Amino acid sequence: MSQVVTPQQIESRLYTLSKEVDQAHQDLVEAERQFHETTAYYEVDMARSRILLASKSAPNGKNYTVGEREDMALIENAETHFKIATVEAQVKAARANVSRLKTQVEIARSMSASVRSSMELA
Repeated sequence: MSQVVTPQQIESRLYTLSKEVDQAHQDLVEAERQFHETTAYYEVDMARSRILLASKSAPNGKNYTVGEREDMALIENAETHFKIATVEAQVKAARANVSRLKTQVEIARSMSASVRSSMELA
């Protein structure tokens, strides 16, 4: 048994989706801002750590290798590194939500066209 969809229901759904798209866009902008801000802090902190480590010697008196300094800098900045991963996941989720909403808008528009066509035939 099929359910009848009225033009008013579609209009109401499109209105709701419009508000959701606006909010999703704001959420995406904020998530991207946080991602870029966190990335910038991380890059500066990593540079600072690498510079400080460049002047230090290993316990055996030899200089640390570039790889060792990079690993030590990463460990020193692990918290920010993890935060970047979290914020990047939020950006991806926000983008997926915007895409989902766009798909729902297209479905509602198709339904609207179908309902209008059915009403014209009746």
